[in-house]
This record gives sequence, C-alpha cells and structure tokens, in this order.
Amino acid sequence: MSLQTRPIPAIPELTAKVARRAFRKGNVYMQMRDALGTFFTNDQFTDLYPANGQPAYSPWRLALVSVMQFAENLSDRQAADAVRSRIDWKYALSLELTDEGFDFSVLSEFRQRLLEHEAGERLLNTMLDHFREAGLLSNGGKQRTDSTHVLASVRDLNRLELAGRTLQAALDDIAALAPDWLQAWVAPDWYTRYAQPFSDFRLPQKAAEREAQNRTEAVSTARNLRILPD
Repeated sequence: MSLQTRPIPAIPELTAKVARRAFRKGNVYMQMRDALGTFFTNDQFTDLYPANGQPAYSPWRLALVSVMQFAENLSDRQAADAVRSRIDWKYALSLELTDEGFDFSVLSEFRQRLLEHEAGERLLNTMLDHFREAGLLSNGGKQRTDSTHVLASVRDLNRLELAGRTLQAALDDIAALAPDWLQAWVAPDWYTRYAQPFSDFRLPQKAAEREAQNRTEAVSTARNLRILPD
C-alpha cells in the first residue's frame, strides 16, 4: 500500500452540526479535536509506506483511532465499529456521517508497520508536544516516554478476543454435529458467555485480569476437548 499525503480535511458541516446537537454539554473527543487538533498528519508516516501500490487508509486517522482505542480499552473490532457508528469519533476524525470506516484488520497492520519501523514513539511524542504547547504539562512532573505499552495493550485485547471467538466457532460446529452431547457436557454459564458476539464484551483493562481470563478460557477449552467423543 502507498501513502498519498493530503491535507487533513475540516470537520464536515453535517457531522459537526449533529455532534453538537447530540452532545450539548460537550464530549471529550470533540473537546480534544477543538482544543488540540488532530495531533497527527500523514507526513509523519511517509517512511512506513512504499512509493507505489494501492492507496492506504489515512495513517493520521489510524494513529488517532489507536489512541482513542487504548483510552477506552477496545479491541480492533470494537474500535472499527466505533469509527462507523459513533458521532463523536467521526467528529474527531473529520468523517462524514455516512462514512463506512475500515476493516478492523487495518489497525493491526498499522501497528505492525509502527513496530517494524520502530516508529511507535512518534505517537506519544507528538501528543506530548501538543500537550506542552497547550500548557497541559508542567516541568518536574512524571510522564511516560514510551508508547510501547499502548501497542502491547491493544494487541493483548485482540488476542483475548481471538481466543473467545475461536471457542465460539468450535462450540457452533459441535452444536451442529452433536447438539445432545454438547447440551449434556457444557457448563450452563457458557450459554450466557458465548451466546452473544465476543466483540460485544468489554474486555478486562488490567493485565492481571486479562491473564486470568486467558487462563480460564484455556483451561475450560482443554478440559472439554479431552472429553470430546471420537
């Protein structure tokens, strides 16, 4: 994919009008856009993309989505859904109300580009520069200087979602082949846990809680796989 550098568009008039009607008392992402701008520009990421090829989705938007995604503890799928459905996100990203967004896999591809080019710190450093210019940071305070934890946290969330969706798919297949056996062996709480799309869950925010849920999924899967009929 190639990168075509274009000026960041203004917030579409209809998007701004509807967003201000919907959030009369303000909204954190709308205030962020109004006070601090978009933080990023496509020019900051030109070295991440080849000169030729299919045009890539705007990296300034993907960078901003990654930040908002981390702030809300969302998986890639949930973040992509937010871009499509949430007015405040469309406002921050200069998108039309009818914009269909992008496939969730684009976010993981963007993070991979950042890691391969050791460009992850650009996101945080750019934001820190904006915060200093706006007078939101003072000397002598404690601030993080590494954005690796942002990328790693989002990656963990997506791995956890993948584990859950894999188990859902396995249960669906077994239900089609041996529904009576499945009903007899599966714990009752699984019907509540796996009946709805796993992307609807708000995944644990703390690393220890995510590790615990990962272990629970793994142990449950292993226990049930041992008793699968031949």
